[in-house]
Amino acid sequence: MSDVETAVQEMPPVLGGVVPYLMVGGASKAAAFYEQAFAAREVYRQPSDDQGRTMHIHLHIHGGSVMLCDPYPEYGQPLQKHQGFTLTLAVDDVDGWWARAVGSGVEVVMPLEKMFWGDRYGEVRDPFGVKWAIVGK
Repeated sequence: MSDVETAVQEMPPVLGGVVPYLMVGGASKAAAFYEQAFAAREVYRQPSDDQGRTMHIHLHIHGGSVMLCDPYPEYGQPLQKHQGFTLTLAVDDVDGWWARAVGSGVEVVMPLEKMFWGDRYGEVRDPFGVKWAIVGK
């Protein structure tokens, strides 16, 4: 049996306080990409429908949960451009996290550099349009 839970098994715990739930075009592809770029671990997935879409994928990333789903325009859930938020990863090994993300093919939005508050900080955009920040010493 794989690490991925099936719909008939118990749901894994949700980690963290605020949990982002991202609608992306290609949730299964996004989950695979996040495994490469951000060391995500998939812990649950609803089965795909006959169009290859899924209504729920649960990932654990750096001690927190991130949820994914595909758009379902026929149910009033069309795909919309991501804007006005950044998912921030506060990490100890900022260079390692940055190198993994960039090596996976994210677009660098703001290069990793030392900021006025003392941390090193950079921003990237994944192939699904979601902006991520990586910050640490």
